[in-house]
Amino acid sequence: MINKKDMQKKPLIHCITNPISINQCANAVLAVGAKPIMAEHPKEALETTKTADALMLNIGNITDARMEAMPISLKEATKKNIPVVLDIVGLACSSLRKSFVKKLLREAIPTVIKGNYSEIFALYNEEYRSSGVDADDSLSSENAEKAAVFLADRYNTIILATGQKDIITDGKRLVYINNGTGLLSSVTGTGCMLGALCASCLATDNSLDSVVYACAVLGVSGELSETIEGNGTFMQNLLDRLSTVTKVDIEKHLKKEEKKFDAV
Repeated sequence: MINKKDMQKKPLIHCITNPISINQCANAVLAVGAKPIMAEHPKEALETTKTADALMLNIGNITDARMEAMPISLKEATKKNIPVVLDIVGLACSSLRKSFVKKLLREAIPTVIKGNYSEIFALYNEEYRSSGVDADDSLSSENAEKAAVFLADRYNTIILATGQKDIITDGKRLVYINNGTGLLSSVTGTGCMLGALCASCLATDNSLDSVVYACAVLGVSGELSETIEGNGTFMQNLLDRLSTVTKVDIEKHLKKEEKKFDAV
C-alpha cells in the first residue's frame, strides 16, 4: 500500500477515462488504498469533481460526452486546488485529440501532463505524427527529455514522459525511473493505470515526488510480477503486487537518477 498512513482517509479519485482501461484504473486506485469514481456524464462532472481529492483525465477514447465533461471537471478542480493528471493518450496519431488537448490547456493547466514519448513529443512539436497509441520506437529518450523540459517550463507544470525510462520533470528537477518490464506493454491499460496511480499519490501529497513514486511503484510491481505463464497471469500478478508492495520493496529495487538544472 502506498503512503499507508496518508491513505487511511481513502481519498476519492475522480477518473474520466476510456472504457478500454476503466476496470484496470479503478483496480489500481483501490490497490493503493484510495477510492475510484468513474463519473463521465457532463451533467454530473462538476458535482463529482467538487467532492474528489484528485482528478484524472484520460483521452484514450474520445467521445462527445467526455469532451464536454473534461473541461468542466478541469476548471472545477483548478478552482478547488484539486490536483489533476491529464493523460494525453493517442495525441500523436489524431488531430482531434491534439486540438482538444490544446483547448483544455487554454482552460486551465493540470498538475501533471502525462504521455508516452510520442505523445509528449507531439505536444512539443506540432508537425510530429505517429501511428496508434504506442510510442514510436525510433523516438529517443533524449528527444523525449528535450520535449518534456520545454513543456514543463512552458506550462509551469509537471511532465511525465513514459518509455524505456520514465522521465519526470517540473523544469527545475529531472528524474529518471528505470524500473519496469516489457510485459507491461503486453497487456492493455497499464499506462492508464499509471495515470490513476499518479492521481492517487497526488491526492495525499501534491508534489513531483508523488509522480516519481507512482512510477516507481508501477515499475517495481511490474518487475516483481514477471511470469512465463502468459499475459493474463501477469495482469493478475500485477494487481496483487500493487496491493501488497511495500516501501521496503520499492527502496530495494528502485533504479532512480536525478539532476537539477535551470529551466530552458
